Amino acid sequence: MSQITQTQPPSSLQGATLPKWTPWAMAAGSIALGLGISAAAGLDSSIQWGLMAALFFVGGSYGVAARVEGRRQAKDRVATSLVWVAFLLAVIPLVSLIWTTVKRGVKVFDGYFLTHSMGLIADDEPGGGIYHAILGTLEQVGIATVISVPVGILTAVYLVEYGRGRLAQAVTFFVDVMTGIPSIVAGLFVLSFWILILDMGPSGFAGSMALTILMLPVIVRSTEEMLKLVPNELREASLALGVPKWRTIMKVVLPTSIGGITTGVMLAIARITGETAPVLLLVWGSAFINTDPFDGPQASLPMYIYQQYANSGGAGVAYDRAWAAALTLIGFVMILNLAARGIARWKAPKTGR
Repeated sequence: MSQITQTQPPSSLQGATLPKWTPWAMAAGSIALGLGISAAAGLDSSIQWGLMAALFFVGGSYGVAARVEGRRQAKDRVATSLVWVAFLLAVIPLVSLIWTTVKRGVKVFDGYFLTHSMGLIADDEPGGGIYHAILGTLEQVGIATVISVPVGILTAVYLVEYGRGRLAQAVTFFVDVMTGIPSIVAGLFVLSFWILILDMGPSGFAGSMALTILMLPVIVRSTEEMLKLVPNELREASLALGVPKWRTIMKVVLPTSIGGITTGVMLAIARITGETAPVLLLVWGSAFINTDPFDGPQASLPMYIYQQYANSGGAGVAYDRAWAAALTLIGFVMILNLAARGIARWKAPKTGR
C-alpha cells in the first residue's frame, strides 16, 4: 500500500513590509514637495515650508504604510514619524543658535581676547578682552559652589536617611518652592539684605550669595534622587556588621552614589554660570581686573555680554566682542556638561556578568 504524501507550501505569519529606505524616501519627497509649494506660492519663510514638509511626511507615512502594511502598522509608523519631527523641531533651533554664535564670535575670539581686559579701552574702540570677566565668573561661581555643595548634600542626606515627620515635609516643600524661584527674586532678596540693610556695597560675594540660592535646590533634589537609588541591602549589610549609621552613610551610601551626585553638582554649576539678573543687581560690573570678590564691583561673563551689546547699537567692535563672550560662555557650559558626563561614567558602579 503506497502512501501519498502531499507537500503543502509553508504559511507565512508576516505580512508585507515596506523597505528600510522608505522613511528616507518619504522625508526627501516631503522636503521637495514643501519647497516646491513654497516656491510656487512665493513663500519666503523657511519655517512655512518646513512645517508643510513635516505634515506631508507624517501624512504620507500613514498613507503608504496603511496601503502596504495595514492600518495597525501605519499607526506605529505615524507615532515614529511624530517622534522624529519633534526631535528635529528641538534640534534645529539649538544647531542654529550654536552656528550663529560660532559664526559671529570667531571674529575676535583669540588668545589676546582671552588674556586682556577692557581696561582703558572704550566700547567703540577695537581691542580689549574678557580676562576680567572670566576671572570674576570663576570666583563668583566658585564661592557659590563652596557654599552650596556641602549644605545641599547634607540636606539631601537628612531627607533620605534621617528625615521623618513634619520637619522633613517642610524642608521638602521649601526646596520645591526654591526650585521655581526666578533669579531676579534671589537677587532682590540679597540686595535688600546685604546692600540696603547691612550697607556692604556691591561685590562678587553678593552675587555669589544669590547664585547659592539658585544652586541649592538643584543640588538637594539631584542628590536626594541619587541617594534613593542606593539599595537598602547595602545599608542593612553595613548596619548588621555593627557599623554606625553615620559611618555607613560616609563609607557606603555616598561612595555608591558619588557619580550621580557629582553630575548634579556640575549641572547646577552650569545652570548658574549664565545668570545675569543677580549679577546686574549685586555685582554691577567693571572694566578693570578685580581679583577680590569681597570688595568692589566685579565683572562677569553674562554682565560683559549685556554691556557690550547694549553699547554696540547692533554693530561694531563691541557687537563682535559680545558674540565672542557668548561663545566663551557656551564653551564653558559645554565643558562642564562634558565633565559631568565623564565623571558619571567613571564613577558609575561596575556591574559583573
